[in-house]
Order: sequence, then C-alpha cells, then structure tokens
Amino acid sequence: MSSLALKASADSFTARRPRLARLLRYAPRFRDLLAVLGGTIPFSVAGVLVFLTIYAWPAVTLNGWSFVAGSQWNLGNAYGVPVLRNGVSILPGAHYAILFLIGGTLLTTAIAMFLAVPVGVGAAIFLAEAVPSRARIWLSLFVELLAAIPSVVFGLWGYAVLIPLIGKHIAPAMSHWFGWIPLFGGPTGSGYGLLTAGLVLSLMIVPLITVTLRDAIVSQPDSLRETAAALGATRFETIWYVIMPGLRTVLIGACVLAIGRAMGETMAVLMVSGNALGALPPNIYGPVSTMASFIVSQLDSALADSTGFAIRSLAEIALALCLISIVVNALARLLLSYTGGGRT
Repeated sequence: MSSLALKASADSFTARRPRLARLLRYAPRFRDLLAVLGGTIPFSVAGVLVFLTIYAWPAVTLNGWSFVAGSQWNLGNAYGVPVLRNGVSILPGAHYAILFLIGGTLLTTAIAMFLAVPVGVGAAIFLAEAVPSRARIWLSLFVELLAAIPSVVFGLWGYAVLIPLIGKHIAPAMSHWFGWIPLFGGPTGSGYGLLTAGLVLSLMIVPLITVTLRDAIVSQPDSLRETAAALGATRFETIWYVIMPGLRTVLIGACVLAIGRAMGETMAVLMVSGNALGALPPNIYGPVSTMASFIVSQLDSALADSTGFAIRSLAEIALALCLISIVVNALARLLLSYTGGGRT
C-alpha cells in the first residue's frame, strides 16, 4: 500500500472518531510536557549539588583535604572572639574533620546490605514462586506495608527491643564464640553501636529489594519456566539458572536504591548507633556515627556558632554524602556494563 493510501486511510479513521482526532492534535504538546517533567529530575539533582557547593564553599576552601582525612570535630569556643583564618571568620579552637563519619556510614551500609540482600532475594523468590496466588497477595501486601513504616518507628523498636537484646544476649554470645575474629572480639558494650544500626537498616531496606525483585520475577514469561521444565530442570534450577540471570539489572538497581536508603537514613540510626564523636568503632559492637545522623545531632549546636561556619561545615558533610552516593551509582553502572546488564 502506498503512502498516499495509508494517509487517506488514517484520515478516514480519524474522521470517524472526532475525539481521537482532537487528542492526536495535542500529542506534540503532551510530548513536550513529558520532556519538561523528565528534565526536572536531573535539573533538581544539579540544583541541590550547586546549592550545597556554593553554601559550603567557605568550609571547603578552609578545611581542605584534612576534612576527609581526619577524625576531629570541634565546634570551638562559643564564648570566644571569632578569628580570621584565610579570610574566613571562625570560632577559636574550631576544627572539622569527618573521616570517622565516612567510615561509620560505609560500615553500617555494608552490614545492612550483607544482611538484607540474601534475605530480600530469598523472600522475593519465595513470594514469586513458592506461594499460591491468593496468599501471595496478602504476604506481598505485608512486605509493602513494612516498607511504608516511618523510620522513627524502626528506631524506637530498635531502642526498646534490639538494644537490650543485643547488649545482654547476642553481643556476649558472638564475642564468646567468634571472639577470635578481630571485629567480633573485645568489649560488647551496652547494645548501642554498629551492629544494632546495621540490623535496623537491614530491616528497613529488605522490603525495597524484595518488592522490586518479586515484581520482576512474576513478570517473566511462563515460556521460560516451561522450556526449563521440558529440559528436566527442577524448580530451583529453573529460578536460579534461567530466571535470575535475566534479572541481574533489576537486582543491581534494587541494591543501589537500598544503598541510597541506608546511607541517607537519619532518625533510626541516630536512635540506636550510640553517636560516637571523633572515633571509629573498635569492633562491631562499638558506638558509631553516620553522616546523615550526625548532621541532625549537631545541627542545634552548630546554630550556636555566631560565625555560621559550623553550619557550612555541616553542609560540606551533606555535599560529601551526595558525592559518595553519585560514586556508588556510577560504580553500579560500571558493574552493569561489565556484566552485560547494561545492554538489556
């Protein structure tokens, strides 16, 4: 059929449906609207980074590389006379460095991911493959509701339940049986610390991994399962060797989202971590501070700085956290490209 005939057929089709014809006239405008809405995301990210950079720039220039290489955070003498240092007004004795915060953030996130990924993947496979359809609806709803619980509720639960449980029972037992491992030996503390924070974070990010991966498994065509079964594969072999390799991209994407949630969590970590100042935990039971929780815990004290430099240093922490998140996402993209997931 020629192009003229096709155009005539389309004109005849739209003429019989005037509502469709009116909608088609607005298609270019709708496409432009979608482009504008889609462009707001990168512009929003860029705007946040530009704001943090501009606001924190006096702290960036004055603190230098020692900001990420040291572990001393001192607001200085609030009653002293501000002094000028490289043209920036600062309280006497003030010094800012966040290596202990970077380490605490990475350690808590690593523990949370180590615990959450196996549980999330197993729960997703169970919900997608081993549960009847009626029960799957209710169990999936429970998992999704778990993801909707406010973080402060997780923090309160960790404070009331996990801290006494870990401090009196779990940590002493782990130290007794696994004390020969450097991270598990030494004093067990009172329950506040790295282990408790990692457990709370893992519980918060498991639903994110489970729901994302479960939906991807359910959406896979039945022909894959039928073909594997025809070749003699068991149900486990089908899901592990046929279904899961095709979902590598989904799993890495879910893990990246979970890492972002864990690194940026504030209140729940603040309530159970112990809020260590200026030191990394000596073992897995020791108190720790993360970048996001530290900003909240120090905000009130920083507002008392008459020079405003403490607030700008907190903004520099936020900028460093954003940059770490960007690096994590970039590494995930590189991993997808290396494994071939980026082509799917």
